[in-house]
Amino acid sequence: MSVRIEGDAGRVIGPVPRRLFGSFVEHMGRSVYTGLYEPGHATSDERGFRGDVLELVRELGPTVLRYPGGNFVSAHRWEDGVGPDRPVRLDPAWHSVESNRFGLHEFAAWAEAAGAEVMYAVNLGTRGIQEAADVLEYCNHAGGTELSDRRRANGAEEPFGFKLWCLGNEMDGPWQVGHKTADEYGRLAAETARVLRMIDPDVELVVAGSSNAGMPTFGEWERTVLRHTAGLVDHISLHAYYQELHGDTESYLASAAALDTYIATAAGIIDELGLANEVGISVDEWNVWDQRRWNAVDQARLAEGGWREHPRIIEDDYTVTDAVVVGSLLSSLLRNVDRVTMANQAQLVNVIAPIRTEPGGPAWRQTTFHPFRLVASLARGVSLRLDVEGERLRTAQYGEVDLVDVAATLEESGRGAVFLTNRATATPTEIHLRLRGARFAVYGAETLTIPGGATRHAVNTAAAQPVRPVPLPGAAVTSDPGGTTITVTLPPLSWSVLRVSPHA
Repeated sequence: MSVRIEGDAGRVIGPVPRRLFGSFVEHMGRSVYTGLYEPGHATSDERGFRGDVLELVRELGPTVLRYPGGNFVSAHRWEDGVGPDRPVRLDPAWHSVESNRFGLHEFAAWAEAAGAEVMYAVNLGTRGIQEAADVLEYCNHAGGTELSDRRRANGAEEPFGFKLWCLGNEMDGPWQVGHKTADEYGRLAAETARVLRMIDPDVELVVAGSSNAGMPTFGEWERTVLRHTAGLVDHISLHAYYQELHGDTESYLASAAALDTYIATAAGIIDELGLANEVGISVDEWNVWDQRRWNAVDQARLAEGGWREHPRIIEDDYTVTDAVVVGSLLSSLLRNVDRVTMANQAQLVNVIAPIRTEPGGPAWRQTTFHPFRLVASLARGVSLRLDVEGERLRTAQYGEVDLVDVAATLEESGRGAVFLTNRATATPTEIHLRLRGARFAVYGAETLTIPGGATRHAVNTAAAQPVRPVPLPGAAVTSDPGGTTITVTLPPLSWSVLRVSPHA
């Protein structure tokens, strides 16, 4: 099978925002406790931060970290996680007990150690305008008020200076504590936004859009909420999770096509309201997640185990197939940089995460770690518009999609990267990539595919990590005055990256 890809160095979709490579930390399961934070672990510092996890996070390269939720935030009292006296609370969202040993100050210090910007979410479920104003003043005001001086007394002399603020979480969802109609939420979000801007005019605000494209309110929710908040917010969120259902591997591998459509529909609504130059799209929760396991196993475990601290929930073991889909979802984000202003893969450690740990034991890279790391490190400059012709893949859910999913980025220096997903499960695919307007050389090629002797269900564990990028041989390059042609054969069920540089 073969596919032709045509591009031009001058056909630019838009700049690649560094915030596109964000992640997410929620007080859920073992994301924080025995994930980021485990006092007494052999690698932990005096603050209880696991050094092995921090090392992997720095390697992964997330640029923004959304915190503290997620569903957790809609019943969270931020004051519980600051100061010396911290109450133990029930967390209704995840049927667990929250000790509050790790809170706002700890996360600010942890994010600084990880080299990432904080995106802070406020509770608009059980709380509202005053509490949001209070936590902003606590975090960002220099001093001289009760709240800012309390922060200083709690050990942070300088303001945290958080710029990104989420106005609640998934308020369209009936599962959400404090669930609201679009009008109820839109009005509350607008009034909260007004006060936050009075306190700190430099904040960027994210209003909650739809929890998924299948919500019956999708579309009308966005229209209603944006009518209330127009001129007050900078971004609207979308949340998107994908999974393989009923053995339909082809549709699962085409998940990026669904994300493309989801983003395009939301962008169309923004345009319809005349807000194209004011409101960006924040895909601040996205990932692959087997929700059947959540429904069948994790919820039963929570109910049977009663109320306890940091239970093991949604700790998916990611396969080769999952990693290939994650790679293609990253390509979708790159193809939509003209509308997507930031994105956060959910979550960072243990909970549907690229990094896993064991209490007292090791931390390791899941299969999905690798495409995120490579895209976050290589996708810089601008994203290029590409045309794909050739073999197509028939899917039950999305109709025909490109057999090879592709995105490419180019820096001013002439260095760039091409990201390629071969959705064919049994056969290799030869690609012929024509890049007009520049002469390139390929200086590196890697692929993530099924390891020898394994199946597409291969996973990484604490004991062994067989799924990782390996060299992709055989890239042939020909250049002429009009541009460059790259020919390479992609293994079946693979995600690959070609690194290119200016041809001498």
